[in-house]
Amino acid sequence: MTSATSLDGRALAQRIDPQGLLERIEALPEQCREAWDLGMAAPLPPAAHVINVVICGMGGSAIGGDLVRALAAGVSHAPVTVVRGYELPAHTGAGTLALFCSASGNTEETLAAFDRALDTDAHKLVITKGGALLAEAQKYGVPAVQYRYDGEPRSGLGYGLMIPLAVLCRLGVLDELDGDVDEAIATLVEQRKIVGFDAPEERNPAKRLARSLHGRITVVIGGGILSEAAHRWATQFHENGKVWAFWQELPELNHNLVEGFGLPPAAVENVCAVFLRGPRLHPRVLLRYDVTRELMAGAGVALETVDARGESPLAQVLSAIHFGDYVSYYLALLNGVTPSPVPRIDVLKRRLREA
Repeated sequence: MTSATSLDGRALAQRIDPQGLLERIEALPEQCREAWDLGMAAPLPPAAHVINVVICGMGGSAIGGDLVRALAAGVSHAPVTVVRGYELPAHTGAGTLALFCSASGNTEETLAAFDRALDTDAHKLVITKGGALLAEAQKYGVPAVQYRYDGEPRSGLGYGLMIPLAVLCRLGVLDELDGDVDEAIATLVEQRKIVGFDAPEERNPAKRLARSLHGRITVVIGGGILSEAAHRWATQFHENGKVWAFWQELPELNHNLVEGFGLPPAAVENVCAVFLRGPRLHPRVLLRYDVTRELMAGAGVALETVDARGESPLAQVLSAIHFGDYVSYYLALLNGVTPSPVPRIDVLKRRLREA
């Protein structure tokens, strides 16, 4: 595809996206509502007092845990740790709430972590569609939240985020969030009218941004609660758009990357930085956005800014993420690649199974 490819009209999407990823991106608000309700009705472990929370998962099943950790920072009554791997933190034990999240239920790292947890006194809860993880939970009497979803793990973000949030609220780790959930979902519905596929490119900021990023390496920058939204943007660019992308966090990048803005010249010519900004960020971090943009522009790097919508932290995180999901999809169309399949990941998993 070329930069002249039209992003308006369903014919191109239907041809390049026969698996219907677009419909799953569009349905995030409804998915979040369903997932929240499911979490509020889920069976819970008998955790009378939670000292710390450990969320285990990989890939698209882990980003929800990252977002929970970001949202919980500063307001949670117990620290939240996210584990991407086979081992559990040494502090896992009595007073730990351990959540095991795997869409397929067959993620080998998460299964290994669950097996480790069986030898601890941690309160355990499984969140999955099925597979070996659900079977193991049933075998050992561990409560499980089973959801039904026909799609990629990365497209099931609502389940990975809203179910753990609901569980933490019910166990008193977080204060109630019902009002924030309602506002976040309403914000997504309104934003969908602006950045959704049926909004023409001339009035669609997500389509216009994808056009600007096409053919470039994107560096997504976020601070505070939006740092993990930047992380999500990069991984969606990888899996949906099939492109290189990276993410950076403010204020940390001011202590290192800022010195590298100008070199090598090829990077300056081919990189575009996207700043995810929101009014909930610390005032000093917002000041750093302004100064960092000035320094980056002075080095000749192309810049874009996306402002998160909504009032609550949850609304701002979800609106920033949903905007990025659409941009990654529009990049796939511009690149002429089918966004849903992940053939290289499939090859890697097969090779590991055969080893």
